[in-house]
Amino acid sequence: MSYSVEVITPVEKDLLVDTFSKTFLYERKAEIHGACIKLLTNVKQFYEMWVENFKPISEEIRPHGRLFVINSGKENSLKVKYEPISKTLIILECDYYGLVKSLALSLTSDFFEEYHSEHRRYSVHGSLVDRQGRGLVIIGPPGSGKTTLTYGLLTNSMYNYVADDWFFVRIMGKDLIGYASEKNSYIREDLASNWPIFKKRLEDIIIDSKGRAVANVHLLFGEYRIRESTHIRAVILLQRNKDISKTFSELDPDTALNYLVENQFFNPHQLVRDERKTFLRRQFFKEVFELVPVYLLNTIETPESSLNHIFSIEI
Repeated sequence: MSYSVEVITPVEKDLLVDTFSKTFLYERKAEIHGACIKLLTNVKQFYEMWVENFKPISEEIRPHGRLFVINSGKENSLKVKYEPISKTLIILECDYYGLVKSLALSLTSDFFEEYHSEHRRYSVHGSLVDRQGRGLVIIGPPGSGKTTLTYGLLTNSMYNYVADDWFFVRIMGKDLIGYASEKNSYIREDLASNWPIFKKRLEDIIIDSKGRAVANVHLLFGEYRIRESTHIRAVILLQRNKDISKTFSELDPDTALNYLVENQFFNPHQLVRDERKTFLRRQFFKEVFELVPVYLLNTIETPESSLNHIFSIEI
């Protein structure tokens, strides 16, 4: 879904929030990598999916960021407004939960970019799987096969689930620690079309209007194949370009960084895109690519062939 983010002033935010004061809102705070993010919405389904999607946190904790998700029934009228000082995000006339989830993670990311500790924490719009304590990252544009390849890896019992869409990274000296962002996964209904092993496990999930649902990852992969964190050892960047015959290669850090920056870090949900934010994100990925090897995978082959390239990486 295409949309733009309007950055608003605290006064504009206050006026908007005041208009919601007479509307009944479902409220729930979530713990997202240590940050407290509060949802306020008049859409019951969004509230229910939020509860399934994110870890709970004590209602006594003050939020680091808030999302107001308000629908009045107007079609094709999506608006996203952000007030960065109080970290207040207002989403109007949103018709599917996936955008709410992504913007909640983006809000958390913006908070960490502004308030980081000695061991900095950043976010990555990509997937992260674990193999015996060693993590493998997959980042790519929509339609390049990120989800297909991630779940293809997870059909192999040697690989464990950390995150399939968004995760957080802590830089500790020369170590990169990747952390899960969600309690459960927001997945596509057609996931089993590529990997039939998941078909039986997805029979009872409730599908939304976009053909997606929040699935219990413990039931999907097994209780002992869920990891909260892993040491990142390699990054795979994806492309899908039939005009390029080369399907798999290792990149030098500068080439990898330029590819990522040219494509807005393959993250369509960045709330603030300015020179300063781009510099912060660029510096983070520069450090990442200098610490671990980076590969480029052109997904023009079958999913099985692309997986074989990934399996060839020593992590």
